[in-house]
Amino acid sequence: MFPPIVQGYLALTHVLSPIYGRVMDRRADQGKEDKQRLGERFGYAGRSRPEGRLIWFHAASVGESLSLEPVIKEILAEWDDVSVLVTSGTLTSAKVLAETLPAKAFHQFAPIDTPSAMRRFLKHWKPDLAIWTESEIWPRMIVETHRAKVPMALINARVSDKTARQWQKFPRSIASLLNLFDIVLTQEEPVAETIRAIGVTKARAIGSTKQDAAPLPVDADVLNAIQHSIGDRDVWLAASTHQTEEEHVVSAQQFLGQGAPFLIVAPRHPERGDEVTEMFRAAGFAVAQRSKSEPIDDDVQVYVADTVGEMGLWYRIAKYSFVGGSLAPVGGHNPFEPVALGSAVISGTKVFNFDAVYERLDRAHGYVSIADPSELGYAVQALINNPDERDQMVQRALESTRLDGTATERVIAAIKAYL
Repeated sequence: MFPPIVQGYLALTHVLSPIYGRVMDRRADQGKEDKQRLGERFGYAGRSRPEGRLIWFHAASVGESLSLEPVIKEILAEWDDVSVLVTSGTLTSAKVLAETLPAKAFHQFAPIDTPSAMRRFLKHWKPDLAIWTESEIWPRMIVETHRAKVPMALINARVSDKTARQWQKFPRSIASLLNLFDIVLTQEEPVAETIRAIGVTKARAIGSTKQDAAPLPVDADVLNAIQHSIGDRDVWLAASTHQTEEEHVVSAQQFLGQGAPFLIVAPRHPERGDEVTEMFRAAGFAVAQRSKSEPIDDDVQVYVADTVGEMGLWYRIAKYSFVGGSLAPVGGHNPFEPVALGSAVISGTKVFNFDAVYERLDRAHGYVSIADPSELGYAVQALINNPDERDQMVQRALESTRLDGTATERVIAAIKAYL
């Protein structure tokens, strides 16, 4: 028997299907859902189930999906009769996964959290094991998967301070769901302690598979072409920026003045490309926009990289990367990606999604932290003025992020009993 709060939510999911239908139609009209694949959101499969055993991975969006790559590759290498299904909820993640998933792995959009959608999904796919990543917790999805007698694992689990405080208000409700998982593996020991404190004693820390992922891919011909267009100019990147953060990037580029380095801005949501482009043009900068195939001429000062799946390109080009989501109250984004490609990291302090990682980087003096948005321009200038320190900082960051290189092996060891 579930606690009253969970029972109430589960009861509500019985009547949500018609509402979800209208919401999804509206999102599709707004370009936020794939109209051709909308049925997948209601549990209707977009393809047949492959023969043999099937492992189902579920992730929220791009970052979480990419963190599964090393685990998926190890599983497919270890077991010949296994195929992999990856579900996620965003268009961006679907596009990226279509390009990066290995053979025998494929993507479907995640079903909505209603009984009919989940039962339809599970009846078709019949997964032999279900693996969730990070903090993507949907009660109906968890309950229906458990009732279908599918073993479940939660990996790369993380809990922000805000979430931990919320859990402390309703510990029995959260524990009743997390205890349905057969395996609970966290990124850091403090997270495992938080989960154990609410009554989920199986939680243990093994590190993050994000640190095991291969560097983001790149098309070598495209890389060479863009580097040729930019020439010998210094380059800095504002990566995965959110609304309000671009204003600070504009101010930083203005501070850098006449000899400012070439700036690449890659908004977290590429559909904001036109908005970001107009913001920089209004500030007086010469701007080219990637999605419109505008050329990088000698007079272009800012390049808006409003495309999907090209972060490996931008991190390779930029010597200095401001990682967004850290000045806005978003919680930061993955610093492993720029570090792995030799780009020096600058970040704000709102990094609660990656607290432990940034603490490790801080102990190693492996990144630049700015407490105030007005410091961004100063931070970029300081790195430009001290190339040797920049190189040493990148090396320290690389060494610090290699400490948990066996997280994938630990995940594989944990799930072997269920395969």
